[in-house]
Parts: sequence; structure tokens; C-alpha cells
Amino acid sequence: MCDLHDQHEHHSALLASGPQLSRRRIMQMLGAAGVTAAVMTAEADPAMAAAADTTPAGAAEYKAPEGLAEDSPAKATALGWITGNTDRITGLNAEIWENAELSLREWNSSLAEAGFLERAGFDVEFGTAGFPTAFTATFTYGSGGPVLGFSGEYDALPGLSQNKGVGHHDPREYVHDPFAPSYGPGHGCGHSALGTAAAAAAAAVAQAAKKHKLPVTVKFFGSTAEETLIGKTYAVSKGVYEGLDAFLDWHPSTANATGWGSTTAMTAVTFTFLGVAGHGGTPLGNKSALDAAVMMATMSEFLREENLAPSGRLHWVINNGGDIPNVTPEIAEISYYVREGSPARVQVLLDKVIAVSEAAAKASQTKVQHRITSACWNQLPSQSFAELLHENMRQIGPPAFPDAAHALAKELQESLGLPQKGMHDAIGDLTPPNPAFLGGGSTDVADISWNVPTVSMGAALAPIGTKMHTWSTAACAAAAPGQAAVVAAAKYLAATAVDLITQPERLKAVKDEFKERTKGVAWKTALPDGYEPPMYEPPAWFLKKTGQKWPPNNITWPPKRVVSQEKFSSLGPELAPQT
Repeated sequence: MCDLHDQHEHHSALLASGPQLSRRRIMQMLGAAGVTAAVMTAEADPAMAAAADTTPAGAAEYKAPEGLAEDSPAKATALGWITGNTDRITGLNAEIWENAELSLREWNSSLAEAGFLERAGFDVEFGTAGFPTAFTATFTYGSGGPVLGFSGEYDALPGLSQNKGVGHHDPREYVHDPFAPSYGPGHGCGHSALGTAAAAAAAAVAQAAKKHKLPVTVKFFGSTAEETLIGKTYAVSKGVYEGLDAFLDWHPSTANATGWGSTTAMTAVTFTFLGVAGHGGTPLGNKSALDAAVMMATMSEFLREENLAPSGRLHWVINNGGDIPNVTPEIAEISYYVREGSPARVQVLLDKVIAVSEAAAKASQTKVQHRITSACWNQLPSQSFAELLHENMRQIGPPAFPDAAHALAKELQESLGLPQKGMHDAIGDLTPPNPAFLGGGSTDVADISWNVPTVSMGAALAPIGTKMHTWSTAACAAAAPGQAAVVAAAKYLAATAVDLITQPERLKAVKDEFKERTKGVAWKTALPDGYEPPMYEPPAWFLKKTGQKWPPNNITWPPKRVVSQEKFSSLGPELAPQT
């Protein structure tokens, strides 16, 4: 994804697009992708048609409207609250960064974020949609006002540990295993800042509403497991986000920008191969599950030329391949992310991947089973919402990066072999998305966007030219770049939310566009029937502190065991001895 939000996992295609393409090149790509004008009709693929750009003029003629964002006493109060509480806000970001907790296990991070909102006057309830570390925080003033939602995330990524503010790769947690050295988790996607800025924005709006007597309900959704695209996707299917009038979302990025592009729909699937273990020195008759996983990986690569459009993505990792070479692996697992422009296009590609798994199992004489771990739609954009947010971003200005932020950015860029341009210290122009959808990242916010008008934006937390999901982002997330970005992002979100409260016509425009885009589209979760989300059993202290019981009633506990019952492979009748 080549745009101002860089190659971030979730939101880059939403934001300002890259260089505009010629009509000839666009038609070439559309044809190559199998996305012709006929295919893009609502009848053929309603999800892609609804997310398409509707700007009458081309990108060259588009001019972002002005006069949407208005100064008001309430907005001044909200922005002033953020400025006055900068130390608390950046302190929360630093605390969550230090925790660096993985998806579904954000015990301390969720508590820290919930505590911040409780102190701001919110009522907090843990266990949203059955997830122990998910929570919903609610603030209401008066009655009859709009219901505004904010999105908070706080999970880290495995293997991306990095010392704060260090310009070269220097893992904070190094695992000294003589056979498999590795790194601990780290906030290589900046979710410590993401959840913090959203919580600060929600708190600021609440303070403004209370001071200026503005009826509103502010709901903050502390979401678990964003990195695995599980938390929000499943929660949406359970009706958690019903009743909202608008939803505001942001993500750390390499630039300060918003837009109204879409993202890719995605299905995450894990294939489990079951064979028969045996001594590596006497392998005859063993059935290697790892062989099957390797064959599947190899065969799936052959899908790329004839079966993968420019809008598609197919990537995999062998997450269980055995423990020691001297034991033939009896169980092996390989996980895929299958991405395309819409759920319908994902399904076509997924069916081909499943066929490859069956071929690998047959060739290796193993058994295979698969399970969907997550599935989400492409995001439904909102041009009117993006235009309002962009004007607020432009009026507030870019993050106030100190010299230390640019110095760290340039050290990282030098370390990574990139031009030393520092941090992006401007607000990106608002431009229509490229007419040809070329794919990219995915987000579980997408499913929310089909149920409530949603806007997303990026604020620069990582240096220009770098990428999310890297140790370099972890180096910045709670250092000078991230601490500036978290304050700026909170202000962008809060200012836009206040406009929705004080200018009912702005909220009406957003809701009218949403109604028009979703005509004829029946959203239905992409998760399979009977889906049970993966979970980890929380420590007893966490359950007690959050008032929860284990297990929640929406999962089977303990989960069904996966055990191979396969037999050794036959080599045929024994050969007569040679004489």
C-alpha cells in the first residue's frame, strides 16, 4: 500500500492515495485484477461497489471543502483539557508500552486504560463480547444527544521488542535460547499510543459536554486482539456497537492524513496437519506433518501468477513445525491471511488455498483440518466524515515534534538504509483514492463501518519511509515521536467529535452518506456459523479485579484437544532376503 499512511496493516488504503494513475494504466490494472466495470456493479459485488469513490470530479479537480470545522467554546475546552493533561496522557502511553502484552492477554494494559477513563467520569464494564480484556466505558450527559464511539487498542506484537528511543536494533527483551534465540513482544504497531489517544479524546469530549451542558453519550470500546483481527469483528457480530451515531478511529502511521479509501477484506485461517511421529534416524513409515505444511506453502506460492489479482494478498507462516530434527513432526500448523477487495473475492481465493491444503495432505499421507480464526469485511468509507476530520487536522496542525523526535527518526532511517527525512511534520492533502483498488492491509474496524458511520485517520508516530509492524516503530511509540503523535491524535479526534455535537448538520451529512452507501447491502459477519473466538484463561487476580467469572458463556472450555490418531505408512510386503 503506497500512500500517506504507508504500509500499515489496517488503515493505509483509507488515507490519502499515492500518485494518480493514467486512465490507460487504471484500465490495465482493472482488467488484470478481474475488476471490470461489470464486476463493480452493485449486483455483482455490492461490498466493493458501496466502498467505491463517488466524487463527481476527478482527483485533479477535487478541492477539499472549507468551513466544516468550527471553533466553539466546547472545542476549546476539549483541546485545552488535552493540553492540560499532557503528562497523564503521555504517561499512559508509556505505561502500556512498558507492558507490551500480546493479543488476548492485555491484563495490565486494559486495566490502565480503563482506570484512565474511570478517573474521567466514565462507567467501565469488562468482558465485552466475552473477551476478558475487552471493556466498554460510557459517559452520558443529558438526554437526546448523539451517541459517539471511540476505538481503543492496546495489544503488542510478538518478536518486536526494542529499547525506547534507540536508533538501531536493540531488543529490550532478548530470549537466550541456545537453539532458538528470539525477541520478546513490543509495540511495533504503536497500539500503546492508539488506545491512549482515543481514551484522551473520549475524556476530553466528556469534559467539554459537562462544562457546556451538551447532551451526548460517549462510548469508548477497549478492544482486545486487534493484531489478530478478532476483537472487534466478533464483537460487531454480537451487537456491541449497535446504537452509535458515529464512530471515530485512528492509527499510528508515518504521516498525518485521512481519506476515504477502503481496505481489504480478510479471512485468517489455520491449517493443522496430523501425521505420525518417529525417530528421524529411521524415517521409513513416518508421516511428517511438517512435510505437508512445507508442501502447502510451496504450492500456494504457485497461485500468485494466475490466481492472485493486484488487489489480493496471500501470506503465511508456519507457526508449529516441530521441536527437534530427530523427531518427525506429528503435528504441524500453517496460518494464512487471505485478503481481497471484498468478502466475495476473499472466498474465491480462500477456496483455492483450501484445495491446496487437501492436495498437500494427500501427497504427504497426512490428515488436514482447518479453522477460521478471524474474518472481516473491507472498510466502508465516509467522504463527508473524512472532510470534517481533515479540516480539524489542518486547523490544529501537525504533531509538535521536538528536535529529539527528528534526531531519532533520522538515526532509524540511517540504520534501515532509508533517506534521512525525519518525521512527517505536515498535514497531508485530502485527495480522492485511486480509482483502481490495489489492495493492502485490513482492519477489524471495517465491520463496524458497515454498521455505523466511521472515519479513520493516521498520525505520524514512525519516521517517513518506515513501516508499521517493525522494531523501529516500537522504538518511537513511547519516545519523543510517539509522545507528540499521541497528543495530536487525541486533539484531532476530540475536535471532530465536538463538531458532530455542536453542528447537527455535520452529523446528518455523515449519516445521510452512510445510508446512501449501504443501500442494497446486507452486512453479515464473515465469521463462520458456530464460530468461537480463541481465548486465554485470565489470571485469578485479573478476574477478581474486573469482576468476571471464567469461562464466559460463549466459548467451550477447555477447548477440544487436537491429537493425531494416524497410523504408520505401509511400505508394502517385506522383501525376501538377498542370497
